[in-house]
Amino acid sequence: MWNVIKSVLAAFFGVQKEERRREDFAKGRPGPFIVVGVVMGIVLVVLIALVASLAAK
Repeated sequence: MWNVIKSVLAAFFGVQKEERRREDFAKGRPGPFIVVGVVMGIVLVVLIALVASLAAK
């Protein structure tokens, strides 16, 4: 699971290596990547909203 999280984080920031991406597509099932990606997307939106609301005070 840690490998999935690291891979999704790297993809979020656009720094994933081509070799790692190919390995993920060849060996990994899409389900865990989708779930982790959606959860991290939600966390990112919540963090941005929190920072924006704190900055607006």
